[in-house]
Amino acid sequence: MPIFRLNPPFLAGANRVTLQMLQVLIALIPAVIAMTYYFGPAVLVNVILAVVAALIAETVMLKLRDRPLKPFLSDGSAAVTAVLLALAIPPLSPWWMTVIGVTFAIIFVKHLYGGLGYNPFNPAMVGYVLLLISFPLEMTTWLPVQSLSEQPIGWLSSLQLIFTGQFNGLGIDAYSGATPLDAMKTQIVLDRHPEFISSQPLFGMAGGLGWEWINIWFALGGIWLIYRKVISWHVPVAMILALLIISSVTTLIDPTISGSPLFHLVSGGTMLGAFFIATDPVSGSTTLKGRIVFGAGVGILTYVIRIWGGYPDGVAFAVILMNMLVPLIDYYTQPRVYGGGATR
Repeated sequence: MPIFRLNPPFLAGANRVTLQMLQVLIALIPAVIAMTYYFGPAVLVNVILAVVAALIAETVMLKLRDRPLKPFLSDGSAAVTAVLLALAIPPLSPWWMTVIGVTFAIIFVKHLYGGLGYNPFNPAMVGYVLLLISFPLEMTTWLPVQSLSEQPIGWLSSLQLIFTGQFNGLGIDAYSGATPLDAMKTQIVLDRHPEFISSQPLFGMAGGLGWEWINIWFALGGIWLIYRKVISWHVPVAMILALLIISSVTTLIDPTISGSPLFHLVSGGTMLGAFFIATDPVSGSTTLKGRIVFGAGVGILTYVIRIWGGYPDGVAFAVILMNMLVPLIDYYTQPRVYGGGATR
C-alpha cells in the first residue's frame, strides 16, 4: 500500500486550499482598487500579465512533472503568488521583468521544491528579490500618485509603456520617480530632518501620499481574513507591534534617523507583508509561539533594512531571512505533549 507524505497546508472540507486562496484574492481587491485609483490602470495591467505568466509556468511544470492540470491550476495558489508579486513591483515594470519574476517564483521556488506545501521560501518574495537585485533601477522607481503626475497614465499609455517602454517619445523614467520610503532614506542621508521631508508633496498625513490609504486597505483585507479564520492574528500583530516598538525606540533616541513610527506602518509594503506575505502557511512557522517569533523577526528586520540597509523597503528580505529560521523556531517553540515534560 503506498504511503503518502502530507505537508502543509492541511486544509479540508470548507477550508480547502481553493477556498483559502479565493478568500485571499477577495481580501486583496480593495487595496488593488486603491492602488489603481492612485497609480492608474498600469496596476491592473501588471496584475493580469503576472497571473497569465504564472498560469503558463504552472501548466508547463505540471506537464513536466506528469501531474494532473485541473486540480492544481484551479487551487488558486499560482494566482495568489502572481498577484502578490505584481502588487509589490512598480506598476510600469517592463513586461519581461514581470514575466521573469513570476516564472522564477513558480518554477524555481515552488515546483523544484515539490510544489505547494513543500516550498521553504515565499515564492512571491523570492521572485521580488530576484528582480530587485537584478534590476535595481527599474525596481526602485514608482509612479507618483495621479494627483502629483503632470501626465496621468491611462490605459493606452500604460500598455505602451509596459510593452514597448515608450509613450509619446518618452521612456518609463519620464513618468516615474522615487517612492516615499526611498525619498525619506535618501534625504536623511543628505542631513535633512524627517519633519521637513514629510512636508513635501510626495508625503501625506502620516506616510507617503496614497500609500497610507493603500496600507489601510491591505490591513482591512487582512483583518477580514483573520475574521474568516484564513490566517491567524499572531504573525501580523507580532510584526506590526515589533515594527512599531523598534521604530519608536530609535525615534526617541534619535529623531533624525528616520520617519515617524506611524510613517513606517503605513508606507511601503508593511501591511501587505504583515497580512498577506508573512502569513504564508507553508513557508512560515507552524507553532503558535513560533508565529509570534516569526512575525516579530520580520518586523524588526524590515526596520533594520529600511534604516541601515541598502534598500528603501525591507519586507521581502525580512520574510526570506525568517523563512530560513523557521525550522529552528519551530524546534524551540514546540507545544508540550500531553503527559510529557516541560517544553523547550
